[in-house]
Amino acid sequence: MGMSVTISVATEQDAEQIFRLQYLCFQSEAALYGNYRIAPLVQTLDSVKRELAADCVFVARLGDEVVGSVRGSITEDGAASIGKLCVHPRLQGHGIGARLLRAAESALAAERGATKFRLFTGHRSEGNLRLYRRVGYQTVGTSQGTDGVPMIVLEKVAGEYAATA
Repeated sequence: MGMSVTISVATEQDAEQIFRLQYLCFQSEAALYGNYRIAPLVQTLDSVKRELAADCVFVARLGDEVVGSVRGSITEDGAASIGKLCVHPRLQGHGIGARLLRAAESALAAERGATKFRLFTGHRSEGNLRLYRRVGYQTVGTSQGTDGVPMIVLEKVAGEYAATA
């Protein structure tokens, strides 16, 4: 690719770029479901800023541009919920999503004591499902998103990594 994408902890200054990137990335998901009210598309900039302050947020950067992001937080049962993983459409397929996931998983385990990780993805989101399974997640159930989209719930025990990086 001749350019290096770095993964780092997001800062408050990244809020606006994350907000815009998320809006761009989730258009394709919305189209899959014919639902443009999915959570990542209706989230406000203020809400993104609050998540940045409270959650474990990582970004992928190409120079000064934020080209990927992911968020994680600890839920009541000690599991870490990982979500809003997105990579700029023009940079998808280069392993950036997997690197972001790994960064979030290690931080959630090391800094917040997560014993397992949980992800939700839409039932038609084949690309996401492939990535999650490749990095060791397994389907544990289904749930209904607040936006009405049927979601698949995937989990992985902390410290378990798929053989293939």
